[in-house]
Amino acid sequence: MPGIAALIVAAGQGLRAGGAVPKQFQPLLGVPVLRRSAMAFEMPEIGLLQIVTSADKQTETGSVLEGIAHLPFAIGGATRQESVRNGLEALAPHKPDFVLVHDAARPLVSAALIRRVTGALERGATAAIPLLAVADTLKRDDTDEWTTVPRDSLYRAQTPQGFRFEALLAAHREFANAPVTDDMALAELAGLPIARVAGEETNVKITTEEDFSHAARLLRGTMSEFRTGQGFDVHGFTTGDHVWLCGVRIPHTATLEGHSDADAGLHALTDAILGALGAGDIGQHFPPTDEKWRGAASHLFLAHAARLVSEAGGTIANCDVTIICERPKIGPHRDAMRARIAEILGVETSRVNVKATTTEGLGFTGRREGLAAQAIATVRLPPP
Repeated sequence: MPGIAALIVAAGQGLRAGGAVPKQFQPLLGVPVLRRSAMAFEMPEIGLLQIVTSADKQTETGSVLEGIAHLPFAIGGATRQESVRNGLEALAPHKPDFVLVHDAARPLVSAALIRRVTGALERGATAAIPLLAVADTLKRDDTDEWTTVPRDSLYRAQTPQGFRFEALLAAHREFANAPVTDDMALAELAGLPIARVAGEETNVKITTEEDFSHAARLLRGTMSEFRTGQGFDVHGFTTGDHVWLCGVRIPHTATLEGHSDADAGLHALTDAILGALGAGDIGQHFPPTDEKWRGAASHLFLAHAARLVSEAGGTIANCDVTIICERPKIGPHRDAMRARIAEILGVETSRVNVKATTTEGLGFTGRREGLAAQAIATVRLPPP
């Protein structure tokens, strides 16, 4: 694979974002912005990482990047253009085939976007730039006279901007005194052909304090974690004419014995959800020694577990319940059970599964002395 270098520009002051230090050193959900940007390029395709920082921030930059492999720092200049050129000159002895120039202030760049840029270069492009079409109506104020600007051919340029290394270095050397705002503008001056790749709305650039809040919201969405819990319950049969299973009343020659309505399916599922939350078990929340819960409908327990998920900012991704018994037959009631569980949890029925099995006549379930249920639940939670 051709050699690909990433050049991250982190020499600016970033004062508009507020804070006592430049924005690239400020934390975004606990991790400095620059570190998040550098981590995005820890990919097999990227062979070299060149960071451009200011002369007085080298120690801080090194601390932020601890554990991330990178070349010795290049020192930034008075402008972004000069900083990029200094970074390119530092990379020149390594002779990479391609270089990706990225702003440290874009910490949410995705691997997919990076690969779109590198893919275009590997297919022969001299320059590859991520662009997003302008969707908003644009207005220009010409001395208090408003003019609508046609947006049909307008795009927002993002980074990383990818180039054949020698072509970009030559352009920087030739047009060192031509003020430009990004490397795409420099490529235009040099007459380099530019390939367009799709940008991403989530690849935001942090400029102001509000941008930090926006980036944090986006990051929380991508960082949500999945947790899985399991539950198991057993109840014996006693005299009666029905059982409650997964919230459905099923006629039977016996009933299930328990402190509540003995719905083993909902009990197992409640424990599974509590387990995913790290919130103990059903007995801690509804003690069997508490007469208040004698004969209680088990949907109250499951609804309580679902409410805890919601209060934690989470959602229930899916749940799967297995009933283990010889009788009653579960198949005829499966759809009603799925629908009832989905109703209690407030989720789509497609996220709920109910199935049954026997023990081939073995054990207490095989002897029809009772039944058992096991369940697994997965919840999606925001980062701690």
